[in-house]
Amino acid sequence: MRKFGELVVLVVDDFEPMRKATLTQLRSMGIERVVQAKDGAEALRILKRQTVDMILSDWNMPIMTGLDFLIAVRKDEALSHLPFVMVTAETERKRIEEAIYAGVSDFLVKPFTPERLESRIEKALDWVPRALQPKPAEKQSVPKLALEQKVELGKPTLLVVDDTPDNMELLSQLFKDEYRVRVAPSGEKALEICHSDAPPDLVLLDVMMPDMDGFEVARQMREHPVSEVIPVIFVTAMTQDDARLTGLELGAIDFVTKPINPEQLTLRVRNFMRYVELRRDLQANYDAMLESARLREEVEHMTRHDMKGPISGVISLTQGLMSAEGLNAQQKDILGSVEESALQLLSMINLTSEIYKIETDRFVLNPAPIDISSVLRRVVEMYRAVFKEKQLTLSVDTDMPVGEMAPRALGDEMFCYSVFQNLIKNACEAAPVKSRVTVELSPEDPLRISITNLGVIPQTIRHTFFEKFTTFGKQGGSGLGTYSARLLTEAQHGRIDFEVSDIDGTTTINVYLLPAKVK
Repeated sequence: MRKFGELVVLVVDDFEPMRKATLTQLRSMGIERVVQAKDGAEALRILKRQTVDMILSDWNMPIMTGLDFLIAVRKDEALSHLPFVMVTAETERKRIEEAIYAGVSDFLVKPFTPERLESRIEKALDWVPRALQPKPAEKQSVPKLALEQKVELGKPTLLVVDDTPDNMELLSQLFKDEYRVRVAPSGEKALEICHSDAPPDLVLLDVMMPDMDGFEVARQMREHPVSEVIPVIFVTAMTQDDARLTGLELGAIDFVTKPINPEQLTLRVRNFMRYVELRRDLQANYDAMLESARLREEVEHMTRHDMKGPISGVISLTQGLMSAEGLNAQQKDILGSVEESALQLLSMINLTSEIYKIETDRFVLNPAPIDISSVLRRVVEMYRAVFKEKQLTLSVDTDMPVGEMAPRALGDEMFCYSVFQNLIKNACEAAPVKSRVTVELSPEDPLRISITNLGVIPQTIRHTFFEKFTTFGKQGGSGLGTYSARLLTEAQHGRIDFEVSDIDGTTTINVYLLPAKVK
């Protein structure tokens, strides 16, 4: 294990006893520099004035949840590099996926031991921010898929505490095949085991013992951060109501009366150990999900990197051919279309990483004036050739000045190209043979670009038209075109909507973009 002496850790939890327990566990590892916050909002204020090396944050908190806090940290350029461990009892897979998508470094499932906390800190310190990950060419190997890796969890541990050797032997033999059984002949020895780096998962605790009875053992367990969450089943000959009440106040999960009924006790222990194993499996599942997401991201990153080289080669070769002598007009047009298609593909590859930033709320727009008329004409010209066999009439109506006086949108040209490429392509696909698709640019504030075609959006998908994976009757359709169009439009501080005329049988998509100020 590493030396943690210089590490500064920010612990974020709205439950003060939990913050104190975590603080004690961190100090037992040699981490003395610990900063505390009761929610994400307070933690962000602390991070503005103090440097930390790692964040341990609870998930469910008032004011700002752990997930919202994580998103805010990853969005802040000055903080996005920090390892972020989410401490949670969350069991909903979709929410865990949201945290992975937002950039969590690791998960720590409650309740946890100091040993598990230390291993998570070790792992999180090796986490590399997405922006700082080495280029694919520099990687030596690709990690195995986590789901294919065998997770060694080991048997749950049962601690039997009893001052009578015969009772210890009976209980040990009863559970030795299913669990790792440890024994303690006294309360003092039981506390030593419970406060160690490898505490038990469940304690069978005799009440009547000399020197320190079972109630006192349980009381001291509840006062120590390592053992305060360890479940206890009292094994006692006491049947009085006040004794049971005392046990319940000390957090007992069950009582077993002496003389012991082996079948009954086995079922009670087995039922609770299922819960223990479920929590252990939950941690393993989260680890697998996180590792799978990391692997998928690496593969996508490598794929984008590997595709760019050949596409750039196609563009260079095409441009070289276009400058050669002896080409007729038709050949130049074909090469121009090849170049345009290759440039479009390269833009799409570059766009994937930008869309990821938008979805995770980390995109920062650097707006510039865009000749939107030129973008529209280029896209329409490309699709005239693509849909030639459909005999569509594609028209662009800008009815505006050209050149320097032409209206310009304020945004990102690559985004605009992708938006209108998707929308005009969809309109052409939906339009009947020999019909018309019109693209109209209106000089309003904001600028309005309207794309109209014959054919209506099906009633069943109108309410989800701009949502992810929405598609209808389109073979091979991914349902991402209109979703990315909305995402890229909103990233430029614009908006998008549609109008359907069931009477006329037409659909119009309207895109609104901010106009660039004319000097």
